[in-house]
Amino acid sequence: MAIQKVAPGETRIGWIGTGVMGSSMCGHLIDAGFHATVCNRTKDKAACLLDKGAQWADTPNAVAETSDAIFTMVSFPADVRHVILGPDGVLAGCREGHLVVDMTTSEPSLAVEIAEAAAKVGAYTVDAPVSGGDVGAREARLSIMIGGDKEAVDALGPCWEAMAKTIGYQGGPGAGQHTKMINQTLLTTTMIGVCEGLLYAYKAGLDLETVMKSVASGAVGSWLLSNLGVRIINNNFDPGFFVEHFIKDMGIALDESKRMGLSMPGLALAHQLYLSLQALGHGRDGIQALHLALAAMSNIDWKNRKP
Repeated sequence: MAIQKVAPGETRIGWIGTGVMGSSMCGHLIDAGFHATVCNRTKDKAACLLDKGAQWADTPNAVAETSDAIFTMVSFPADVRHVILGPDGVLAGCREGHLVVDMTTSEPSLAVEIAEAAAKVGAYTVDAPVSGGDVGAREARLSIMIGGDKEAVDALGPCWEAMAKTIGYQGGPGAGQHTKMINQTLLTTTMIGVCEGLLYAYKAGLDLETVMKSVASGAVGSWLLSNLGVRIINNNFDPGFFVEHFIKDMGIALDESKRMGLSMPGLALAHQLYLSLQALGHGRDGIQALHLALAAMSNIDWKNRKP
């Protein structure tokens, strides 16, 4: 069966998970002209989408029954399993030709399992985790790492374009999730470097903003440095991406690395540091809150520091 290309005003989309990023991403699809049905554990968090004209459904199953393409953006692999494979999950409401897109950062093996289950009802699946955080989601500048059926991926082109700046097809089911694990591995040790660099600048008595201008425009410039580095300087530890979710991602990457026989000492160190940060009560802060734990190791009260 040929897959019909999605089109604003014609294709009905469903969206499950309206958190920090999911709400903005679904909002862009509505702004692009798609009619949406949404579902979330807490209805209040979908209020802005309902104000835009989205319809509410009480279960993932109900979302699927009224949609042609269903997107999920939840927290943990267990949540993905529940909302897609559970008794009231998406696949329970799917019919032949449905498109199911999981944008959660999750396990590659689960993406494969979902693809196999969907094939039994004639549905097509795509695993499409993203990078770019809350800012990228709000500004439709995400990078989307895509795995799954190529024809389905191509059919969803207008949706990718509404949400993202960079769209990369990586291969079959699970390939998008594997690529996201690479992203998170790169992110872990870079985040440590950003924090340690700012601590060094502070102890050396330098002006942090001036230092940032100098180094961010050079060879070590990065999105993390220019965005989360600035948040650290300004004592802004609000979540663009939760610490507890980052720990989940690192755990998946470590498990996959072990399965492949890879030694990943940098990733393992970052995982331990973030577990310590979570134990200190920062699990619901942004990942830049690592700076607070590293500052405390050097007896620096970062939030109350003096110029």
